[in-house]
Formats: sequence, C-alpha cells, structure tokens
Amino acid sequence: MNAEVFETLQVPAEPDGMAPDGAEVRVLLGLHGGSMAEFSLQPDQTSIAVRHLSVEELWYVLDGSGEMWRSSTDGTESVVELTPGTCVSIPVGTTFQFRSLESGLRAVGVTMPPWPVDRIEAVRVEPSQWQATLAEGPGLGPAE
Repeated sequence: MNAEVFETLQVPAEPDGMAPDGAEVRVLLGLHGGSMAEFSLQPDQTSIAVRHLSVEELWYVLDGSGEMWRSSTDGTESVVELTPGTCVSIPVGTTFQFRSLESGLRAVGVTMPPWPVDRIEAVRVEPSQWQATLAEGPGLGPAE
C-alpha cells in the first residue's frame, strides 16, 4: 500500500483564519465524506448567528466553557452548556450561535459533506440569541 494515501497533521499553533461566524478556525484534515476543523473563541466572545445551507456538523468541546443556542426549522430551540467532553449536533438548516465564558472555548467540528470552499455555505440569521462581539468572517452570506 502506498503511504501517500494517508495524511497526518499537527494542529497549527496559529489560526488559519476566521470561520464565517467570526470564530478562529484551524483547518484540519478531510476526506470524501467530511472535513474537520478546530474552532475557538477567546474569553467572553460571541459568534454571529448563522445557518448552514447544505452541511451538517458534529462538535466536540476540548477546552473552556460556553453555551450554544440552536433553533430548528420547526421552531424548536435550545441553549446547551459547552464544557470539555460535550458533543453537539448541528443538522442542516439549523440556526446556531455560540459564546465563550471567561475561560474561552475550543472545539473540534466535523462537517459532512466537507466544507465547500467554492461557494457561500453559511448565512447570517437575525434575530440572534445573543449580541455578537465578533466581526463576520469570509464567506458569510447576507442576513435572512
């Protein structure tokens, strides 16, 4: 078997950029069925509320503390505490927003299918659960 079919990556010390919701993002690895990234917020930061157009995500909290608000297309809403070991799902079409508390927040997200880099995937949603403290990142579509 050819060793070139396998990839290995150490998480970069510095962010690769910003996610559309304003969070710092470190792009990790991806395969045909999904891609992976690390998202982080500094202490007391709040993302922009967004909705994905075609991807779903699973997040796993690594460090820190915070909260995530999710609102489904049928109007069901919930706010959950984010602490190390917490895993959350973000189905396609879910509006969501997250914020860190005084310790900051770091989570790994798996996007299925892989995050598209050639088109707008996330759109701003109003109203949001909390007042955003971050500027929007690249690739954020207009408010709905």
